[in-house]
Amino acid sequence: MSVRVVIADDESLIRTGLRVIIGAEPGLMVVGEASDGAEALSIVRETRPDVVLMDVRMPAVDGIQATRAILAGQSPPKVLVVTTFENDDHVYEALRAGASGFLLKRARPEELVHAIRLVASGDSLLFPAAIRSLAAASGASGSARAVPGIDRLTSREGDVLRLMARGLSNGEIAAELVVGPETVKTHVGNVLAKLGARDRTQAVIAAYESGFVSPR
Repeated sequence: MSVRVVIADDESLIRTGLRVIIGAEPGLMVVGEASDGAEALSIVRETRPDVVLMDVRMPAVDGIQATRAILAGQSPPKVLVVTTFENDDHVYEALRAGASGFLLKRARPEELVHAIRLVASGDSLLFPAAIRSLAAASGASGSARAVPGIDRLTSREGDVLRLMARGLSNGEIAAELVVGPETVKTHVGNVLAKLGARDRTQAVIAAYESGFVSPR
């Protein structure tokens, strides 16, 4: 089955470029395009895509509002933010709203295709250094927010979350902790469940914002 993709960007040239790249890939199919967040929400409801490529800065309804609304629906698609600048605070807000990761518009075509396939499979596209810097900028006031469930993490689950925040894969975490990959997979699942996190990106953001891990 093909991965169904909706493109949301207010620049027609960007939408055309993304459509051409995706259309040339076997197993990927563009099923709709939107020029703003409100249109994106409508098209997502009509086409039921697997992945939405979401620009964050759009007129009327921006990508943050659209992401939040899309992910509040039943059986929502994955949202992958496509942005010009990685240090844009809008990107961090979109990640907080539930996006599974972000990709720069200057990314190579193969990086775009890999990102779509990755998030469609249920994983997240995590750039730990960028998320850390965004979290540090967002939390400049020094106030931590309460994250339900973070106090219920076991010591080992806490270790796993800290390593996730460094961007380590399950295999790398297993090597670091000298345990089996399946054990790590179980711990990661427990961390996501206790934090109510959709994926690794959401768990890492929760870790930073609660003060469990310092972005500095």
